[in-house]
Amino acid sequence: MDDIINVDYREKIPNNVNLTEDRRVLKALEGWHPGYIDWWQNMGPEGFQESLVYLRTAVSVDPKGWAKFDYVKMPEYRWGILLAPHEEDRKVPFGAHMGENAWQEVPGEYRAMLRRLVVIQGDTEPASVEQQRHLGKTAPSLYDMRNLFQINVEEGRHLWAMVYLLHKYFGRDGRDEADDMLRRRSGSADAPRMLGAFNEATPDWLSLFMFTFFTDRDGKMQLESLAQSGFDPLSRTCRFMLTEEAHHMFVGETGIGRVVQRTCEAMKAAGIEDPNEIDKVRKLGVIDLPTIQKKLNLHYTLSLDLFGSEVSTNAANAFNAGLKGRFRETAIQDDHRLENDVYPVLKLVNGEIKRVDEPALTALNMRLRDDYTHDCAKGIERFNKIVERTGVSFRLELPHVAFHRDIGEFKDVHATPKGELIDDAAWEKSKDHWLPSASDGDFIASLMQPVAEPGQFASWIAPPKVGIDNRPGNFEYVKIAA
Repeated sequence: MDDIINVDYREKIPNNVNLTEDRRVLKALEGWHPGYIDWWQNMGPEGFQESLVYLRTAVSVDPKGWAKFDYVKMPEYRWGILLAPHEEDRKVPFGAHMGENAWQEVPGEYRAMLRRLVVIQGDTEPASVEQQRHLGKTAPSLYDMRNLFQINVEEGRHLWAMVYLLHKYFGRDGRDEADDMLRRRSGSADAPRMLGAFNEATPDWLSLFMFTFFTDRDGKMQLESLAQSGFDPLSRTCRFMLTEEAHHMFVGETGIGRVVQRTCEAMKAAGIEDPNEIDKVRKLGVIDLPTIQKKLNLHYTLSLDLFGSEVSTNAANAFNAGLKGRFRETAIQDDHRLENDVYPVLKLVNGEIKRVDEPALTALNMRLRDDYTHDCAKGIERFNKIVERTGVSFRLELPHVAFHRDIGEFKDVHATPKGELIDDAAWEKSKDHWLPSASDGDFIASLMQPVAEPGQFASWIAPPKVGIDNRPGNFEYVKIAA
């Protein structure tokens, strides 16, 4: 068992997949490695490539103890290929092939579909590193800077995970796709990343926290769905990626919570009871709650678009083929084939938003999005508990799914955050009340002053309750190179 649990760090490419016995794949990955390092040096965290960062590195895929912490320069981080342990006699858990032995090789008839799933997932990983590369320069503390860099190196590792699958199972096409992932750039006019949210700028740390709360949560949903795959190497890859992804959402949730807490504490100390006294609150050097709500509105809706159209034959085909399941598929009480099932879908019908029963197979994106919204809502309630404890009268809310959409049923209409349909003129008049304006962005940017003394934090964010790896409050998480 040790050979699949423990990671071999004696090799140039750490792994638990016996790469030394697969010379073809090893040679291909060694050929890809220099291009990856060049990409990291050029597009990874700007200005901190020589700094020592207190990072965790996976040394095992045993959930009881899989990581160690130590100071590492990020370009020297040991990115590896790590798959969850192989399950004996695993079966395809859904779709037309349900009950058959899980595939260890790519089924020929599903080759193109499976390759696309891997490529889309893989493309998101370097994209987020590119989006966040400048944020180290404005980190509100060394604790937060370290968390950012931990996310960045793990997104890099997740890219390696997908590239391994492409090299091992998809031949020349796979190698070309792996090269293209290093060629595309977030926000590029000529070679953008494949999904819209990954071409958006991440201009400030509140945006980062929103991204890791909302967009990484979409990543969790997608990885959970792929972890159900009948193609066993993909399932095993995604199962371990989920272990690392949990930290990314932790950074988002605790980050937003700490911003909310600091704002409420500052308001109470200054005797400000009305959260809508925005100018007064901002003069305290914190981010007012209505602006936090606007940022929430933006990032939630951008993330909703990542689920694609509510009704999708592509999603149906991937499910039917046994390649991509539902969120926690095996816990769902049905036949896992969905041949005769229906699922309610929000649609625009004669100018009104209504629920319409659609075949469950084609409504899989809607179901996954509903699971996502439910998961987000639980986090929002935790933020509201923070507000309640301070005695401030304000509630953060998720906007309606018809609000500010570019993909799906509502891409051609305007709606308020409450889900009321409005015309173009009303939208233009009110959109700055619902989404961050240029002046909101300028104000947040004005707060983004770096704090690099151990144990110190910017004025707009509260310290964390506990340190990373149980380190004390004044621990030097990043030793910034001169």
